[in-house]
Amino acid sequence: MKRLLFLGYLVLSFPVMAGKLDEAKARAHLEAIAKGDLEAVMQDYPENPFFEWVGGPHDGQYRSKKAIREMWADFFKDNLRPVKTGELETYSSPQGVSIEAQVEYVGKRKVNVWHIFVYRDGVLTAEIWQNEVGGEAKR
Repeated sequence: MKRLLFLGYLVLSFPVMAGKLDEAKARAHLEAIAKGDLEAVMQDYPENPFFEWVGGPHDGQYRSKKAIREMWADFFKDNLRPVKTGELETYSSPQGVSIEAQVEYVGKRKVNVWHIFVYRDGVLTAEIWQNEVGGEAKR
């Protein structure tokens, strides 16, 4: 009986534990972006990633590591760095974890971004940036 209770605890708590691990990965990803560290940013993506950028000069869908690398290299040229990051919010289920954050970037221009990171089995499989240049990112 104790074994069944313990196994039940593990099954029910896994999404919570996975959420915390994925949240740490999302923070590390945002920190790599903040530093303009292209290699650190790229190591987070699997072989077939998906990145959706909504609004601004990078608007579009990126469906390969090569395309995402080129987009990030261009983004880093603008020297945008985060000046304000909101609290990360985590939504988890046994199938995966979605994490959202609002970040204000300033460099050659000001960009407010609503980020969504999707992790499956601890891997960043999808990323969405909804941005509003010069304004507030709103949900």
